[in-house]
Amino acid sequence: MSVQAGWYVDPADPETRRYWDGEGWVGAPIPVDATPPEGPPPPEPAPAAAPAPVPAAPHPGQPAPVPGPHPGTPAPGPYPGPPVGGPGQPWPGQAGPWPGQPGQPGQPGPWAGQPGQQGPPPGWPYPGWPVRPPAPRPHGLPLASYGARLVARLIDLGVVFLLNAVVNGWFVWRYVEEISPYLRESVRRSLAGDTSTDGLPQPGEQAAGLQIAILLIATALWFAYEVPSMAARGQTFGKRLMGVRAVPVEADQPLGFGRATRRWSTLGLPTLLWYCCGLGLLLQFVDAVSPLFDQPLRQALHDKRAQTVVVQLPRTRPDTRTTSRDRANPPGDTP
Repeated sequence: MSVQAGWYVDPADPETRRYWDGEGWVGAPIPVDATPPEGPPPPEPAPAAAPAPVPAAPHPGQPAPVPGPHPGTPAPGPYPGPPVGGPGQPWPGQAGPWPGQPGQPGQPGPWAGQPGQQGPPPGWPYPGWPVRPPAPRPHGLPLASYGARLVARLIDLGVVFLLNAVVNGWFVWRYVEEISPYLRESVRRSLAGDTSTDGLPQPGEQAAGLQIAILLIATALWFAYEVPSMAARGQTFGKRLMGVRAVPVEADQPLGFGRATRRWSTLGLPTLLWYCCGLGLLLQFVDAVSPLFDQPLRQALHDKRAQTVVVQLPRTRPDTRTTSRDRANPPGDTP
């Protein structure tokens, strides 16, 4: 997933905040408690070149200086570059890898503190985390666990099932009546070891229409139950019980009707394909297990479409008299 540009806490130094342009870090860091400027940081001015020292005139009787390299110029020889053995390998005679290479925690890279240097020199491997990187905390809240999300979804499906039992019950009873002769005869022949299909009674003429009506009503009930509550609060009844909430990736705010509809449609609309050899159920199963394979935000397919994440709410309400109201720059945001 591509995280939108903005100011975030630097994962390499949680005490600072840096600007993420959508592809990498740019600009110098600022303290984490400082209010970042609007937009990207201004470009850093190029360092002024130091004037070359003027050689002093030789005293009478002293030999003239021999022309040679200026002070600070390396002696003639091979230009510096990647080690002979390949990126990440030591120079000939060097005891170990260059400072800051992965596997040496606590040592900054050779480019640390250099203006405009946002990564290692060309040809060098980018240093990775010496340990497992910290888990993202969107808007200062931890990500909800898969178990909490699964239980919340099962509770919501139970509520939708009860609604269908009330509203859709008559259509389901009529559909069973239409196909029951076919089912009874098929079961009787199967128990008797008869595999022939000759003379099997066909489902009633209204069976196909009733099936479509049942799926349309079930989908509409699911939409009416989930979308309005998610648009207003980011929570359904199951999510409130489990203390989880869906929020947009870019800001801690309500989803809105359009985003809530996009989020639900990826999971809910395949209900209309249940009659097509179980294709709808397969699509919904893939969506349901997709957070297990997504890193680092654990987004399901419907989360990716709506650009949302599911976070775990704190157990106790924060004291609004002492909690900072600056929601545009909450601490703990990570890309």
